[in-house]
Amino acid sequence: MPQNTDIAQDNSRLSRIDRLLFRLESRLTLMGGLVIFALVFFATTNVLGRWLFSLPISGYIDWIEQAMAFMAFLGLAYTQQQGGHIRMDIAVARIRGRFLWFTEFLSTLLMLLVTLVLVYGSSLHFWRAYDIGDSSLDINLPTWPAKLVVPVAFILLAVRLILQLWAYGRAIRLNTSRPVAIPLIEDAASVASRNAESLLSDADKTNTATTQ
Repeated sequence: MPQNTDIAQDNSRLSRIDRLLFRLESRLTLMGGLVIFALVFFATTNVLGRWLFSLPISGYIDWIEQAMAFMAFLGLAYTQQQGGHIRMDIAVARIRGRFLWFTEFLSTLLMLLVTLVLVYGSSLHFWRAYDIGDSSLDINLPTWPAKLVVPVAFILLAVRLILQLWAYGRAIRLNTSRPVAIPLIEDAASVASRNAESLLSDADKTNTATTQ
């Protein structure tokens, strides 16, 4: 499923909570992006230091290993809110009405159950690392901060899934075609049209700036 940002909003409590949670998800995703940017700078500095001065950054691999958790997990809930996770919707895209929202409710419930298991397992893994003082092999960098990111990210994802279950349940009850707080399915033609409009808009802005 292509990334979908078509999310309806209204003045209901559900929509207000969705927007509030989205702010937190956006900030955590931004944090993950800043970590990626820092790693690019870090890698460049390491390469130049090794090449020019034969002085690589001490514990470079250890730092990269710890940063991977921030890069991989901080954007989980944001991606779920945007409908950006990979999924097969060949059959689901053909369903309409209450049956569609019921199907989405069941799949989201299954995702929530799996996520709660992951919260439990990753929390145990973090606590074990914290309790024994686990550290990296080279510079003895503590591993528990990176391992703490994983259950925190999964907890936030679980909250997002619970909110979406609420939204799907509300959609079933109201039998609405545009429920709030959930990403709406778009067909390939709609996605292609939206992308084309975005490219044309960017091209127009570029031409206008060049003319001025």
